Amino acid sequence: MKPYIIVGLAGGTGCGKTTIAQRLLDIGEDVVLLEQDAYYKDLSDLPMSQRINNNFDHPESLDFDLLIEHVKTLKEGNAVDCPTYDFSTHSRQAETKALAPSKIILVEGILIFAIKELRDLMDMKIFVDTDDDERLLRRIERDIQERGRTFESVRDQYLSTVKPMHLEFVEPTKRYADIIIPRGGENRVAINMVVAKLKRILKKGHMD
Repeated sequence: MKPYIIVGLAGGTGCGKTTIAQRLLDIGEDVVLLEQDAYYKDLSDLPMSQRINNNFDHPESLDFDLLIEHVKTLKEGNAVDCPTYDFSTHSRQAETKALAPSKIILVEGILIFAIKELRDLMDMKIFVDTDDDERLLRRIERDIQERGRTFESVRDQYLSTVKPMHLEFVEPTKRYADIIIPRGGENRVAINMVVAKLKRILKKGHMD
């Protein structure tokens, strides 16, 4: 089955990465997904008042050492036990998720291009570039519906950490991308081109 191809999918919060990741996963069983959001550091030893004020948009909030280890392990052809994270309690759960290697390993997350050691493991880097207002609306909807947040908490977090961290750590990493997809999941032409590229890689068994 080797060589394994590592594809990075980055972009700001609410840019449409999830939609694109699902489209790439629909290629078939030869594609697996490794999500950055599963690798947030466990804050269960802190009182809830401190947990909710943690800067979750800073690279230090994530266990990148473990994520890098898992990417390397998958690339070597071995399975990993991915952590699972509870965003309502800001803690890592006891259960893990087994993930077997596949021909294409898709790594998705807002900060994955900001870490050089992780970035250097990638064979293809895709950045999803979506309008800031649209990303904010998607963030509000997701956090309220899926993570049990209030509008006020989402607003305050966006202004205090999400926006400044995006400008400092996410937006600058666009320069590392091999492919930039404007308008996120709505850009069917660009997404179809990426899908076609990955299918060619799967057929040939290597990058061009």
